[in-house]
Amino acid sequence: MSYLQSKVQSFNANLGTVAGKISNRRTVGPSAKPAASPTPSAASDSSKNDLKRKRADLPHVPFSQPADTGVGQHIMTQVTYAIEHMKKRDDPQTFAAILEYLSMQTREESYKRALEKILIRHDKVNYEPKREGFPAVFSFRPMHNIRSAASLLRYLQSQHTAQGLSVKELRDGWPDAEDTISKLEAEGKLLVTRNKKDNHARMVWPNDPSLNFELDDEFKAIWHKVKLPEPGALADELEKEGLTPANKHRLIKKPVKAQEKPKRKARAGGKTTNVHMAGVLRDYSHLKK
Repeated sequence: MSYLQSKVQSFNANLGTVAGKISNRRTVGPSAKPAASPTPSAASDSSKNDLKRKRADLPHVPFSQPADTGVGQHIMTQVTYAIEHMKKRDDPQTFAAILEYLSMQTREESYKRALEKILIRHDKVNYEPKREGFPAVFSFRPMHNIRSAASLLRYLQSQHTAQGLSVKELRDGWPDAEDTISKLEAEGKLLVTRNKKDNHARMVWPNDPSLNFELDDEFKAIWHKVKLPEPGALADELEKEGLTPANKHRLIKKPVKAQEKPKRKARAGGKTTNVHMAGVLRDYSHLKK
């Protein structure tokens, strides 16, 4: 019985020790679990959602249009603006007036001097230096210094050739030239050719009214009585006489060359394999041409 009692006592001692350990574990707070890292699919979905939000917040700007950067600050841009301004004005402009139009009064003096030098040397600008009592002025230099009906007729009458004048060149210094051209054409002072598409004037020539000649009605009647040949009849008459009409293309037949058959090349360096039939076969190589 002593052996059994010793075993019971050791079991009870072990049971008390285990119970104490379990109670101690319950009093300690649970350890914080590490935050689970997002899976690759979840991370990609969140990044896509963020991009969609950013794109939705951006304003819709067409990429084919240049950005609106305001007034150009480059000096050559200002030169272009100044020339376009002078082109619309009939009166010469001082440099101060040009600076005021460009809103450049507060710019540094070096910038103003550089702009003035470019305008003085520009091939589309007329520059008149300062005179006594008159300031230096700038004006637009067109291809033709024509701005009125009288100056247009004077220029055309002074020409020594019948080349005419391009309306496109005329509009370079006279934007409203076409209205005056139509008026002079109606008065019989100009000969005008027009575009078929939009009927805009293309070329102009002077029309001398003294060269106009009135025909008698009897002559006009005789003229209209003359019957014109039918289309193609004149070409038939020429062909009957052995002549070729100018509007008919001549077909030159090229001689057809006989197609030569390719010659079969003799086999060179071949190995004879029918030696065993040398007494049976005959050699006809001397008959080859």
